[in-house]
Amino acid sequence: MIEMNTAELKEKAKTLRAGDRVLLSGVVYTSRDAAHKRINALIDEGGKLPYELSGAAIYYAGPTAAREGMVIGSCGPTTSGRMDVYSPRFLDLGLSAMIGKGERSDAVCDAIQRNGAVYFCAVGGAGALACKCITECEVIAFEDLGCESVKRLKFENFPLIVAIDCVGGNIFKSGRAKYRT
Repeated sequence: MIEMNTAELKEKAKTLRAGDRVLLSGVVYTSRDAAHKRINALIDEGGKLPYELSGAAIYYAGPTAAREGMVIGSCGPTTSGRMDVYSPRFLDLGLSAMIGKGERSDAVCDAIQRNGAVYFCAVGGAGALACKCITECEVIAFEDLGCESVKRLKFENFPLIVAIDCVGGNIFKSGRAKYRT
C-alpha cells in the first residue's frame, strides 16, 4: 500500500503503475458533468476557475448532505466516462489525477500518458464508508447544482487503486486479457 498526499501527485503520478493500491490524503475537488461543462466554458471565456487545475485531483462524486455530526454524507464515485469529453483538455492544463469508476476513452488514456497523470478507481457502492475518509468539505463553486456543486474535500487515507497509469498500464485491458485465456 502506497501512502501519498495530493501535494505530491504532480511528481509521484509518474511513478504509479496500474494495480498499485494507494491511500490518498490531501485536497481533492469534486466535479461532475454539469460542473465540468461550466468549468470548460470558463476556460473558453478566460474566466476565473473555481480551483487551479494544475496539480489538482478531481473526484467524480456528488456527495449527499451530511447528517448531524458528520462532515459529509455518502460520497461514492460516479461513472467517469461522462467526463471524457472534457478530461483531455483538463489534463493538458495540468490536472494530475482523476478519481472515479469505470473505463475511460482512448482520448483520455492518451492524455494521461501525454501529461504524466493518473486515473484512480474508488470502490463503487461504498459511499457511506468512503465518507469516513473525508475530514473536510466546503462548497466552493456552482452551489445551485446541489450535490453536484464543486466541493473542496480533504481526504485522509482514502483507499484507491491505480486504474490507468502514464506508461500505458490499464487494469481494464490487462484484467480482461488475463481472464480471456
